[in-house]
Amino acid sequence: MKIRLLACLLLLGAAFGFSADNAPPVQGGAQGTGSAQAEQVAKGLRVFTCGHSFHAPFLPGWLSDIAKCAGIQDHEIAGVNMIGGSRVIQHWNDAKNKAKEALTEGKVDVLTLSPMHKADEGIDKFAQLALEHNPKIRITIQEFWIPFDKNEWPFKGKQEEVDPNAATGEGLRQLHEPYFKAMDEYVANLNKSLGKEVLFVVPMGQAVLALREKIIAHQAPGIEKQSDLFTDKLGHPQAPLMALSGYCHFAVIYRRTPVGLPMPPKLAASRFKNEDLNRLLQELAWDAVTHHPLSGVK
Repeated sequence: MKIRLLACLLLLGAAFGFSADNAPPVQGGAQGTGSAQAEQVAKGLRVFTCGHSFHAPFLPGWLSDIAKCAGIQDHEIAGVNMIGGSRVIQHWNDAKNKAKEALTEGKVDVLTLSPMHKADEGIDKFAQLALEHNPKIRITIQEFWIPFDKNEWPFKGKQEEVDPNAATGEGLRQLHEPYFKAMDEYVANLNKSLGKEVLFVVPMGQAVLALREKIIAHQAPGIEKQSDLFTDKLGHPQAPLMALSGYCHFAVIYRRTPVGLPMPPKLAASRFKNEDLNRLLQELAWDAVTHHPLSGVK
C-alpha cells in the first residue's frame, strides 16, 4: 500500500511539474539488497538492449513510451542489437554490436539482456566489462516464456502439434520451474563472484504464466484464449505481451509501480485496446517484480 501510494504521489508530481529527486526511497528490497538498490529512480536512464525476437525488437520502444507515460521525459534508448534465437555470447561476439563500445565509454546506465533460453558466458563477459567502466551499471536479465511450450531448444517437434490453448496453469508452472530456478541460481552466483549486485532478474516469464492463468479463468478482459497472446506457435508476442514486458522492465529499471499509468500508445492502437486489460497487465507485472527476490524491488 505504501509503495502504491508513493507511486501515485510521484505521478501527480510529474503531472504538475514537481521534482521527484527528493522522493523517499521504497523501503525494503530483494534478499541481500541494500536500501540504495531499493530507491526509486527519478531521472531518465540510458538503456541499451541486446536480445532475440522475444525481447529486442519491441522492448526499447514500449519501455520508452511507458517511461513517458510515467512523466520520465529523458529516458534514452542507448542502442539495440537483435539476433534471432540468440544466446548472449552471440551478441558479445557480434562485430556490428555497439554495446561494448557504449559500455566502455560509460554511455549506458542499464543493459538489458535475454538469453535463449539458458544463461551463458556472454552474460559474464558483458557484466565484467560494464562494471569495469561504470561501477553503478545495472544489467537486467529477462527470464521469458518457453517457446512452443516445450522445454527444448532448438525445437525438434512439429509446430502443428503445439496447442497453447491446451496448456494448464499447473502444467506451465511445472514446465518453467527448472528454467526459472537455473536462471536465478546463475544470476545470484554471478553477483556473488562480482562482489556486488550488478545483475537483476526481470520476471517476465512469471508474469506471462500469471496472465495465461487469468485467461484460462476467463479473467483477462479482451483476451479470449491463450493463443491470442502469440503471433505463431513459437510464441512471438502480440501487443499484450509486449506491454507486459515493458511494464516488467519499467518496474525493475525505475523501481516504481506501473499501476495506474495511462495506456501506452501502441496498446491503444492495437485490437487489444482495453482499459481493464491495461490495468491487469500493470498489476501482474508489479506483482511478479515485487515478489521476485532478484528483481531489486520489493
